[in-house]
Amino acid sequence: MPPTSLQRLQPPLRRALAANLSSTTIRSFATIPGEPSETAAPSGQTKARRPTYFKDTTVAPFSEFVGTSSAAAPLSPTEAYTLRTAEVGPAGRKKTITRLPEWLKTPIPSGNSNYKKIKADLRGLGLHTVCEEARCPNVSECWGGSSKSAATATIMLMGDTCTRGCRFCSVKTNRKPPPLDPHEPEHVAEALSRWGLGYVVLTSVDRDDLADGGARHFAETIRRIKAKRADLLVEALTGDFRGDLDMVRVVAESGLDVYAHNIETVEELTPYVRDRRATFRQSLKVLEEVKRVRGKEGIITKTSIMLGLGEQEHEVMDALRELRKVDVDVVTFGQYMRPTKRHLKVEKYIPPHEFDMWRDRAMEMGFLYCASGPLVRSSYKAGEAFIENVLKKRAGQKAIDGQKLNEAIAAEGQGVESVKEQ
Repeated sequence: MPPTSLQRLQPPLRRALAANLSSTTIRSFATIPGEPSETAAPSGQTKARRPTYFKDTTVAPFSEFVGTSSAAAPLSPTEAYTLRTAEVGPAGRKKTITRLPEWLKTPIPSGNSNYKKIKADLRGLGLHTVCEEARCPNVSECWGGSSKSAATATIMLMGDTCTRGCRFCSVKTNRKPPPLDPHEPEHVAEALSRWGLGYVVLTSVDRDDLADGGARHFAETIRRIKAKRADLLVEALTGDFRGDLDMVRVVAESGLDVYAHNIETVEELTPYVRDRRATFRQSLKVLEEVKRVRGKEGIITKTSIMLGLGEQEHEVMDALRELRKVDVDVVTFGQYMRPTKRHLKVEKYIPPHEFDMWRDRAMEMGFLYCASGPLVRSSYKAGEAFIENVLKKRAGQKAIDGQKLNEAIAAEGQGVESVKEQ
């Protein structure tokens, strides 16, 4: 005899149903009235609180959870550089994590009026920034300036989805991202003309799905910006265009002032840190081609290196020597920060004095400028201010040299005329 539907149920549920079926149906309520002392209190007395799950303890203010916002006593160098650990997780499954050093803690974006204005402009025009997509720790500093002219933001072109999967980057990846927005160059130029900046950085995701890697889209955006604001200095932080140097030339000849391309790490770690389609030597060829096209003094080239991935001192020195061979002008050093648990772990938190050492070594090797610090990123305000001054100085020098040349030509012409008269 086949079992009934009631017999097929699990024993506890079957017993409960059987008990309900054999007894009179009971009406239940979502809440149960308490004792008279709980529901009503005599006049002049405070009503008793209803018991809750939460403990009646005082919660610490939020400022105590943010290390840099509290006025704590300064630590000695030994204490500050010592990494602290903490036990987290449920009992029996606790694990040890390393707390961030004090020098890597930054304030949460304050959300002041200027921060909100920049964010509103970006959203209204459908633009993306690497500040948000790459979770840059300096977003509060860069977007929270006293005015739009004092703030900076790195615009990310060609969408927010990359075709490569570097093991350090938190930008979304997909083999077939959405098509390019043909209105983006004009929208970017319009946004930048509103802000009244003196220096802007453009970057992009890698678009290996496009025949030109997005080089012409990059170049068109730069030309639109220069058409609206000829005095605006433009830095382009590009990919390697799969090693296609013709596409590198397209961007280099578009009228930009600074060409940046990041090698990211030392040559020995490149296969483990970057996507396999990106190589250390390929990046060097990109930077070398830019100088060949525009001349040694015609454009500034720039790159960035992350520290804390397990690189050795001699490997970093080798990378700097290779960069100088191709006349790279500016190099920046920053601390690698793990965006999620799916990404490469941090091998070491580099203390500030080591960043100072690398800055000194880079300057001794002949780099025009080096920004080096735990929170430095390739698009860094201090570096941009320095480069802006260098470019203006070079432009002024060219104007002086041109004036001297005209005066020499005029003097030479006068000499010829005096000879004819004689």
